[in-house]
Amino acid sequence: MNKKFRFQWGAFLMFLLYGGLFFLLLSRFLFIQVTGTAEGQVLATRADSKYSREQVLQASRGKILDRNGEVIVEDTISYKMIAVIRSDASKNSSIPRHVIDPAKTAQVLSKYIDMTEQEILDLLNKNIKAEKYQVEFGKAGRDISHEEMMEIQGYQLPGIIFIQDLKRLYPNGEFASHLIGFALKEETEDGEDYTVGKMGLEYIYNKELTGTAGKVEFKSDTKGFLLPNAEKMVTEPQNGQDIYLTIDKTIQNFLEDALNKAEEKYSPERMTAIVANPKTGEILAMSQRPTFEPNTREGLSTNWLNEATEQTIEPGSTMKIFTLAAAIEEGVWDPNATYKSGSYSVYDRTIRDHNVVGWGNITFLEGFQRSSNVSMAYLLQRLGEDTFIDYIHRFGFGQKTGIDLPNEASGIISDQYPINRVTTTYGQGSTVTPIQLVQAMTAIANKGKMMQPYVIDKIVNPNTGEIVSNHEPIEKESPISAKTADQVKEILASTVTSEHGTAKRFKLNEYTTAGKTGTAQIAKPDGGYYWGRELFLYSFLGMAPVEDPQLVVYVTVHKPQLEDTEVGSQPVSDIFNSVTENSLKYLNIQPENLELSEPIEMPDVVGNNVVESQIALESQGLKTVIIGQSENVVEQYPTAGTSIISSGLVFIKGQGEIQLPNFSGWSKRNLMIYKSLANLPIEIIGEGFVTKQSLTAGSVVSDNTPIVVQLETPEETTNAHLVEETEEALPQD
Repeated sequence: MNKKFRFQWGAFLMFLLYGGLFFLLLSRFLFIQVTGTAEGQVLATRADSKYSREQVLQASRGKILDRNGEVIVEDTISYKMIAVIRSDASKNSSIPRHVIDPAKTAQVLSKYIDMTEQEILDLLNKNIKAEKYQVEFGKAGRDISHEEMMEIQGYQLPGIIFIQDLKRLYPNGEFASHLIGFALKEETEDGEDYTVGKMGLEYIYNKELTGTAGKVEFKSDTKGFLLPNAEKMVTEPQNGQDIYLTIDKTIQNFLEDALNKAEEKYSPERMTAIVANPKTGEILAMSQRPTFEPNTREGLSTNWLNEATEQTIEPGSTMKIFTLAAAIEEGVWDPNATYKSGSYSVYDRTIRDHNVVGWGNITFLEGFQRSSNVSMAYLLQRLGEDTFIDYIHRFGFGQKTGIDLPNEASGIISDQYPINRVTTTYGQGSTVTPIQLVQAMTAIANKGKMMQPYVIDKIVNPNTGEIVSNHEPIEKESPISAKTADQVKEILASTVTSEHGTAKRFKLNEYTTAGKTGTAQIAKPDGGYYWGRELFLYSFLGMAPVEDPQLVVYVTVHKPQLEDTEVGSQPVSDIFNSVTENSLKYLNIQPENLELSEPIEMPDVVGNNVVESQIALESQGLKTVIIGQSENVVEQYPTAGTSIISSGLVFIKGQGEIQLPNFSGWSKRNLMIYKSLANLPIEIIGEGFVTKQSLTAGSVVSDNTPIVVQLETPEETTNAHLVEETEEALPQD
């Protein structure tokens, strides 16, 4: 039986619908396959972003080191604390991974961070209520030491985790603090921490010290596991540049110790001190009081100025050095001519000597030794006012020295009226900076050659070893001749040795000294001057040893509290004598027969036979230390052409086995030189001079031989001997 065909509209419509959908799906699939995009986005990029992870690699801030490479400032590992507070952090875990007892957690943490128990509890509860996943503790939760972190972990507090971080460390504490400054962590808007210099060299060289963070890029699943065959892409961090200073850590420590003792004994309002190498202008030490602890900023007042360069003072009688130099250079100085001391009139003004009545008719030489103001007024008559002011500018006063520190003050040379020019001859009325006095004194100590002071030795890129900046000594135009400088130096030495000299307290035990004391009135903020023995600025600008000055030292003490039997120069001499004598010993300057020790030029012995070189050097009076007994010289210290006194110590590095010398009495500086040349792992304990060594002299050593050397300061050695003598004197049981 034939059936009549009926067209099924329903089926046809279903075919069209599903066929159309299939066609659209196929078209979409082909489009995505061909173009690799969907909804205007590249799918490969979306997939990459879903599985790509990035971890930041922190860069260390550059180190600040002393001239010998000893660390003054560096980054050290610290920790940032975080509390995980949401319960889903513990999902699928057999142990809790979030804070389950906020009260106990707050109680424990309050012992270690700068927040009260209640503050911590409120912070935790507030964020738990807000259903936050984790909470940080701000500044209080950063810079946690390894020891503190371990102690907190010992309580096994659920949810408390630590993230490794970097902290700026100042291991020496109060150490040239106003020069070095400090840096602090700051937080960006996206919550990232970075360290920023806030003061001193940390602020000035913040750009150079700041490193560039690196990163690790990798692909992982949603749980953080590395995907199979996934590669890590590492961009190494670039650490900040290292800054090497001219500061010598040991000499700086001598200065800090001396200032601390003077502060404790005399409680002055302020103190400033500088130690410099007059041959180069390098600043070896610089400090002031009050000071502060850079790790905590404890003691940091409203005065953030580096007073050596940014603060001006009326220098007092130390200015007479340069008045004398001008008179000698111009040929108007006659040390044996006489004048009437006591007072001198300038129009309607009268200036007087410090004892008011003077010493009668005395020679100009005696007047200088007694620090007579009137003698300077008579010298000005001979010299001429315009000539005198010209010499003052030649010595660099009234203008910046150009030291590599910012905000340097220039001071004001007051010469508007005749009385101003007279008072300037003895350091009153005009203002200078301590660094200007030091610069000017280098001309006296260095045969007329005036050296620009500087504190940055070099800047090094630690990632490549490249020296980015290298500071060489800068000689300025000589204000006086070598002959004049030597004559001034002799007269300054007489202020220490003469029976009339005001600087007799500054005589050292083993070295000769030359210099000038200063007693200056301190200006009041509202005009006029303070008056009284405890209201003056006392100072000394000196050099040592006289025969071949290696150091220029300037010390000021403002308003010390003195006993009835003490004079104002006492606290100044306490600082100067201690720092200068210890520093000269540390620098291996031999005190005996200095007048016979003429400087010689270090010959070039590199490439010559070790034994022959030793004989040749010792024939010139030099003392040699041999590192490696055989073959030819591969390295020497000092380098060829360096000026060295004829009794100085030189190091010769040859080849072959190294026999340990007797380090007894060596300065830390010489020990560091030996350690560097010999490439030996010498552990140095203490400051000052060697008293003990773990291996006897003559022991054969290599680069894996442990060697320990103990140093003591002269004061420590003296105290130890006193204890031994006391114990020997006690009756025995």
